[in-house]
Amino acid sequence: MRKVQYGVAVSLDGYIAGPNGEVDWITIDPEIDFTAIWAQFDTLLMGRKTYEAAMQRLGRSTFSGKSVFVFSKNLVTKDHPGVTIVPELTSSWIRSLKNQSGKDIWLMGGGTLFRHLLDLGEVDSISATIIPVLLGSGTPLMPSPYSPTMLTLSTHRVYKSGIISAIYEIRK
Repeated sequence: MRKVQYGVAVSLDGYIAGPNGEVDWITIDPEIDFTAIWAQFDTLLMGRKTYEAAMQRLGRSTFSGKSVFVFSKNLVTKDHPGVTIVPELTSSWIRSLKNQSGKDIWLMGGGTLFRHLLDLGEVDSISATIIPVLLGSGTPLMPSPYSPTMLTLSTHRVYKSGIISAIYEIRK
């Protein structure tokens, strides 16, 4: 069975975007091998806001060769070629996707979608890239309500820039 990994950049004080959706604080470290990270996945899951930001920042060609699913009640499939728009996320839908053959599934950004999948018990690991910056406000990594989820550190790396990459497995 394929696994869902939440891949996210997060500030040291726990935000994944600034108060107005800013991500200009996320620095790109040349030591991080994005090609190797990208090669682990053949399926991408995103909420509408993450998808729109990724399209603006990276462009459509970035997703070529990947199955892309965007969760939105507002987007229309015909306006987004090569992308599957999913209006409602259910446990049976995600389990069906996980049971298909292929590489693992990357849940990209978006705290609300992450929270929903976590509450469904369908997130297997979290790959957090901790950026050495304090934002003070913004979109939290983990939206409310209070609901502790126990994690086990699987691997980590500290870069010269001060960025820390850590992968945590969800204890089930």
